[in-house]
Amino acid sequence: MNAPFARGGGRADFELRVDLVALRAERLARVQAALRASPLDALLLWRDENVRYLTGLRAQIISGKSALLNGVFLADGRAPVLLCSGGEVDRVRDVMPWIEDVRPIPIMEAAGLVREAVRSTIVPLARDAGVRALGIDECAYAQVNALNRALPDVALVDGDPLLQSCRVRKSADELAVMEEAAAIGEGVTEAALDAVRPGVRELDIAGEALRALHRLGGETAHLATPFVASGERMAPPNRMATDKIVREGDLVFVDIGAMWNGYFTDVGRTIVCGAPSREQRRVYRAVHAALQAGTAAMRIGATTSDVAGAVTDAAHEHGLADRFLGLFIGHGIGMGANEPPYVGEQLPGAEETTLQEGMTLALEPLIWVPGVRGGGGVRLEDTIAVSADGGRPLTRTAFDDRLLG
Repeated sequence: MNAPFARGGGRADFELRVDLVALRAERLARVQAALRASPLDALLLWRDENVRYLTGLRAQIISGKSALLNGVFLADGRAPVLLCSGGEVDRVRDVMPWIEDVRPIPIMEAAGLVREAVRSTIVPLARDAGVRALGIDECAYAQVNALNRALPDVALVDGDPLLQSCRVRKSADELAVMEEAAAIGEGVTEAALDAVRPGVRELDIAGEALRALHRLGGETAHLATPFVASGERMAPPNRMATDKIVREGDLVFVDIGAMWNGYFTDVGRTIVCGAPSREQRRVYRAVHAALQAGTAAMRIGATTSDVAGAVTDAAHEHGLADRFLGLFIGHGIGMGANEPPYVGEQLPGAEETTLQEGMTLALEPLIWVPGVRGGGGVRLEDTIAVSADGGRPLTRTAFDDRLLG
């Protein structure tokens, strides 16, 4: 069978496309099996990606309120109970018939409202299911405090690793959905790159990209703050679009990506406005070589350290291994825009992960050199699926031949 590819985002009667209803049921069954095999009796989840993974809820997102708006309670062997902001409940009942039980909750922030929501909504669910160990992922301390007081005999346990273990390996259908997100992300990136010319602002480029995102049916960008940086703003990187005007000889970096049906892909490209300098070419070639080496290393059985080593070894051959941005150089991606495992994380506590079939990572080496006219910072990024023969890029946007030549 051919590898999944982006067949189109609409419904069709002329070919078989991803059955999103079956995919949602498959995800729920995966989590139920993991829950049954764990010491937990139930999960209480609030992270957007975990709620979407279990229920399919695509909700309004209020900036700065993630993990405070919507949740899901899942007990072993039972259907999920969706806990929704009052603004979502009527719509859920109208258009999501697979959700058997939806209950309104406030924004889980004000202590009094949180206490009452826990007392009147969450406690009855936990008591009815006989919960003794409850896995939670992310929530305000006011909710932790209220849960501890209302359920003193229930142990609160970190439930996010269980969801991470379910989400980390993608099925063929999940990869097909990510391919569609990749096609949208490529269109977004091309729209941004096409807008690059002397006299436009970084914000103008970001605006064209976001217009393409919605025109192509994307739900949201990978980054809430679209990353468009030009010239000296990439050395070190300024990770947001500003009113800086692009000039002849500037390097311009675009990182916006796309989500489709709950799944993200991430793609980043650097191009030059006009003709590049010799030093700009040197940095670009080093990053390109690092990305290609890291991609080739993403084979089943390799580790995240193997991938990081391949990236840095390639940069070393160009004399730039000491100029990486002080950030990881890759991360998991799927329903989470940025999730474990991480590649090249240097901070204490970083874990090494063995790559498995179905894992998807965004590899994003960034090297910057100060004092280069027009900027000496370059990042190139692809979303890549692990395979037996090395990484298979889901994103296909071309590289800049002017900088490779």
